[in-house]
Amino acid sequence: MASNIPVFTDDTIVFGLLMLSLGFIFYTESKTSGFWHKFYKIVPGLFMAYMVPALLTTVGLIAPEWETVNDAGETVSHSTNLYYMASRYLLPAALVLMTLSIDLKAVFNLGWKALIMFFTGTVGIIIGGPIAILLIAAVSPETVGGAGADAVWRGLSTLAGSWIGGGANQTAMLEIYGYNQKLYGGMVFVDIVVANIWMALLLIGIGKRGRINRWLKADTSSIEILKEKVSTFAAKVRRNPSLTDLMIIAAIAFGTVSFAHICSSYLADFFEGVVSRIDSATTRNIFTFLGSKFFWMISIATLIAILLSFTKARNYEGAGASKIGSVFIYILVASIGMKMDLMLIFENMGLIAIGFVWMSIHAGLLILVAKFIKAPYFFLAVGSQANVGGAASAPIVASAFHPSLATVGVLLAVFGYAIGTIAAIGCTILMQIAAGG
Repeated sequence: MASNIPVFTDDTIVFGLLMLSLGFIFYTESKTSGFWHKFYKIVPGLFMAYMVPALLTTVGLIAPEWETVNDAGETVSHSTNLYYMASRYLLPAALVLMTLSIDLKAVFNLGWKALIMFFTGTVGIIIGGPIAILLIAAVSPETVGGAGADAVWRGLSTLAGSWIGGGANQTAMLEIYGYNQKLYGGMVFVDIVVANIWMALLLIGIGKRGRINRWLKADTSSIEILKEKVSTFAAKVRRNPSLTDLMIIAAIAFGTVSFAHICSSYLADFFEGVVSRIDSATTRNIFTFLGSKFFWMISIATLIAILLSFTKARNYEGAGASKIGSVFIYILVASIGMKMDLMLIFENMGLIAIGFVWMSIHAGLLILVAKFIKAPYFFLAVGSQANVGGAASAPIVASAFHPSLATVGVLLAVFGYAIGTIAAIGCTILMQIAAGG
């Protein structure tokens, strides 16, 4: 048998451990005095919801994937379905419930700074890759070397696709630049480690957003207006939810998710056929994201939720719709956390160093621009995650500020899918030049 088998492999047991972790976090966070009260003043609960499952993975209790050897001596790969369940079922359901009471006009009134920070994040990824290669090459030339399909810059192109758009864009970059697929796992590993550590840092920052906003001299009035409108509406329609209310909320959420899945299957298949008939390989790969079921599922669920916000369905916010959505988001956070084995950081320090330098440039540019235009930390964090994390992570970070803000993260992330491949191609051209390829 392979040695990386976790103690618990049954998803039912693993899910129970994740829920026990979340229950422990919320229980301790509710303390109004003592050690835990002081602890959560420094470390946000959402960060702990991510980190505790990561620790469980690191010590070998659970794992996102593992291998065994069968009686024939063949290696068999296994993986948990919990992240798939959370990202495909609970994430769109959460987006529906958190968007029901949204004030779309107030979202648009957030203004141009949200878009500026999103594009700043994109530019940070585009220039960060080649700069990281130049800096690491000065210390360790072999780390950024390789020739032909093994060239490191080809592999890093997949990171650019992932960190500007998402999984579909990452796959497109792998196809465009033909990186050696036997080495591709190393790039996925860098993606997971660096992106998740950066997300963890953003979550820590949310707990200190007041201090950060004061340092940025940020005007948070538009965000506060949106939060106030949603909170006022929720208070106006608040009621003790009946079983009927809860069942209807579940019906709205998962009925929409079901419809989004149906439509996404047809639309993804249709556009995949349309894109495959495009003669130009470059153009074809730019629009690969249109063949992604996940892209269409998130887009359709969000669109339906926005339409429902103009109906009486929005009154279910008073019965706790967004709170149920928040439960789903926390389960998603825990499932993302369990994908992170903290010991992996030490396994390929060269590529990890490139990733950290790259992400540091992205972060530094965001901070510089936020300081210059006095943008709130919310725009910095969500603008970054809409690029680096995509539709799975941007709503998590946005909803940590307030459930009503989750939609902002989704809208920016969907835009990231649209520009992801072409922006990543620009980044890769620069990385090729920097590597002398």
